[in-house]
Amino acid sequence: MERLLTLSFLSTSITLRSLFKFKMGKLLTYAALIILAFFMLLPFLWMVSASLKLDKDVFRFPIEWIPSKPEWSNYTTIWTRIPFMTFFGNSLKLTVIITLLQLCTSSFAAYAFAKLKFPGRDWLFLAYVGSIAIPWQVYMVPQFILMRQFDLVDSHLSLILLQAFSAFGVFLLRQFFVSIPDDILDAARIDGMSEYGIFFRIMLPLSKPALATLTIFTSVAVWNDFMGPLIYLNSQNLKTIQLGLRMFIQQYGADYALIMAAALVSLIPVIALFLLLQRFFVEGIASTGVKG
Repeated sequence: MERLLTLSFLSTSITLRSLFKFKMGKLLTYAALIILAFFMLLPFLWMVSASLKLDKDVFRFPIEWIPSKPEWSNYTTIWTRIPFMTFFGNSLKLTVIITLLQLCTSSFAAYAFAKLKFPGRDWLFLAYVGSIAIPWQVYMVPQFILMRQFDLVDSHLSLILLQAFSAFGVFLLRQFFVSIPDDILDAARIDGMSEYGIFFRIMLPLSKPALATLTIFTSVAVWNDFMGPLIYLNSQNLKTIQLGLRMFIQQYGADYALIMAAALVSLIPVIALFLLLQRFFVEGIASTGVKG
């Protein structure tokens, strides 16, 4: 009896010790992540603080993180110094159109590569995905020559056509489509549903996390694109917000408070989109690529 009590006591103490170590390890992990997140957000917090100051106070030390007299007028001034609203609208237009086109083209191609059987499917998929490894600088000049031949330089259509297709988007959605059981599709085919019906009524509703992930990746890439608009757009009324920021820096390079305000405004759509789709984004990242 005493031996059983001793063994029970030892087992309980070992369990409590293991539980304590697990709790402490988890606590230290969270603490380390919070500290890292703080240091990652520190430059962004400084940018917010600098955007609400006079230019002479931006680099004052020690840093006044919360300005005693916030200069909210900085956020109204940036809209009058350059045609910021035009640049903002152009970026929004390109981002929405290109994102929708990539969602359509990538989802159609991914469904074919994942669920349809045709000769050379796997080799064609590998060749298409392999194009991701080719640096953009390699085909930058041929693309420009092609757009010039079509007389599409200095128009938004050139950027839309060049970015309407994405090998990365096809790969991302294909990996998600593969994880959907074929039995669901076979049952729908037996019931007489066409491939288009299966795609629109079954595959797309089940693929919201992957579609949200691709939406975030594509939108951020198009919104932050600098080299594409710089190469293809010459007219000021066609330029995007990234070119507008560059123009603003060239003209008002000493007005750091206004530059920080303009940069912060340019980040708002990206942050809002991520906050809106973050639940689907995390789910899509966790589930994409489980099967290949």
